[in-house]
Order: sequence, then C-alpha cells, then structure tokens
Amino acid sequence: MSTVQEVVTEAPVIEDAIPKKAMALGPVASLVILALLIATPLFVKNFIIFQMTMWLIYAIAVLALNILTGASGQFSLGQSAFYALGAYTSAILMEHGDINYVLTLPVAGLICFIAGFLFGLPALRLSGIYLALATFALATAMPQLLKLGVFEHWTGGVQGLVVTKPDAPAILASLGLKVSQDMWLYYFTLAVSILIYIFSVNLLRSRSGRAMMAIRDNEIAASAMGVDVSLYKTLAFGVSAGITGVAGGLGAIAVQFVAPDGYTIQLAVALFLGMVVGGVGWLPGSLAGAAFIVFVPNIAESVSKGLSGAVFGVILILIIFLVPHGARQIAYGAQGLIGKLRRN
Repeated sequence: MSTVQEVVTEAPVIEDAIPKKAMALGPVASLVILALLIATPLFVKNFIIFQMTMWLIYAIAVLALNILTGASGQFSLGQSAFYALGAYTSAILMEHGDINYVLTLPVAGLICFIAGFLFGLPALRLSGIYLALATFALATAMPQLLKLGVFEHWTGGVQGLVVTKPDAPAILASLGLKVSQDMWLYYFTLAVSILIYIFSVNLLRSRSGRAMMAIRDNEIAASAMGVDVSLYKTLAFGVSAGITGVAGGLGAIAVQFVAPDGYTIQLAVALFLGMVVGGVGWLPGSLAGAAFIVFVPNIAESVSKGLSGAVFGVILILIIFLVPHGARQIAYGAQGLIGKLRRN
C-alpha cells in the first residue's frame, strides 16, 4: 500500500461533514421560513424590525464563517476585522463620497475579498490553533488601526463616523405603500441575504466547493488527487471575507454609526459562537446561530440584569451539552421524527 493510500485510510473523517444534498433546506421548509420572514415585520414594532435586521446581518456573517471553517476546515477568530473593514468602507463611501448605499455593498465585498485573499496567502503556512491565533491577532489589531491619526479624516478616529439611514424608495410612496426606514432596510437586507445564501449553496455544490471540502476532510489526499490546496484555501478566505464585508456594510447602514470599539474581538467570538450553535458546516444553521447572538443576551438580561453574563453562560453550556451539533442536530431529529410519523 502506498503512503498516500495509508494516509487516506488512517485519516479521521470529520464528524460534522455535511453531504451536498443537506447544505440547504428542502423547498417546503425554505418557503415556510421565507414566508415568516416576509410577513413578521408587518405585525411588529420598528424596534423588533431593527432587531430582525441585525439578525439577518449576523446570519450573513455567520454563514461566511461557515464557508471558511465548515467547508474548508480553516479556523478563524478574525472575522470581526473584515466586518469592520466592510462597515467602514460603506460608511466612508456614503458620507465622504456621497455614493448610494446599495452601490457601497459590492465595493465593500470586493475590498474585503482582496484583503481576505491576501491574508490567506501567509496563512497557508498555518493550520489549526496557530491559524486561529493569527486571525485572533488580526481581530485584536483592527480597532487600534482604525484609531490611527493618519486615517482619522476618513474614519473619524476614536469618535467614529455617523451614517445617514436611507429612506424607502419614492416609488413605494407613489404606489400608496407607507414603508418606514426600518421596514425598508429589513426587506432590503432580506433580499441581500437570500442572494448570498443562494450563491453560497451553489458555491459549495460546485467544483470549487467540492475541492474545499476535500481539503477539509484530508488535505494530503486532496493534493494527491490534483486539488490546488493553496489556491482553494486562499479562495475560501477571500470569499468568506467578502461576504463578511457585505454584512459589515449592511450593519453600518442599519446601526447608522461606525466606531473602532464596535468591532472588537468580542464580535469575532460571537460570530464563531453563532456558527457552532447553528451547526458547523450547515448553512441554514446560520439563522439559528445569529438568533442566538442577537436574542439570547436579551433573554439573559431579562432573567437577571446583574448576572446576565452568568445566565448567558448557563444557557450556552446547556445547548452544548444537549445538542452538541447545534441547530443541525435539532433539524435532523425533527426530520427523522416526521419521517417516522409519515410511515406510521
């Protein structure tokens, strides 16, 4: 038996590997969730709509991290740096360049894609915990870089930058539809989220996605089969950073403010936590993971304001103990239960 065959035989298979057919929800479940996402803002207050907008934005960022970690097997604690870069790109273009907020998003995505791709080149020499530490350093350094005086004219330095919230298109008013700023931004974010989700699912089902997953499962075997490991690992970094940049741009528009202290390592840890709670490698779980980031802290604070951190920790420990594979485990369990009920 050759050395490559021995490696393939002995290498452990990642337990969380997801088959291609399971990367997206079924058509019925997708339509039900989409209908709920469309209808809910019609019956809630603007503050809830704002929270739902942030939920979708974080879901995009968690999905981007899932492509990097779940698909290519590269651990990153630096997504907050790319989120910040995308947020500042959109804010600067809107406030200093007077560019339409819609046009700032692809620019933010492109800049973050280039930054992620370039960061992925030296990161090729790292893997596992060492790569996580390198990205951790990036996330830690980004807020300090944004405070530098050389960028202060553009970034606002420590004070940050105020962003003008966009109004709903005038054509909606001419049609007799009264749409608030929050509601319009929610539906705009929902449309962007759907496009990114479809793109991500198709990417992972493509030849490039299969190459990334082959690298995740066994890098040596993938190289032996002709996969350009360096190219696809850096490509995964670039795509993940680009999608995160779009999420950052949407976040800046929704919050109407960007400041260095809003993009600390805590944000990076929160995104990583959202990926784990949603299920590593399962793209639909990004919604569940983002919901955990946005809503669970509020629940913990409602239980005890003085011990909200402790309550949050207890909830997290319970989730990890009861459903170690996150929302994916719950979804698969429900699917199996429904299948048994149908057979009976």
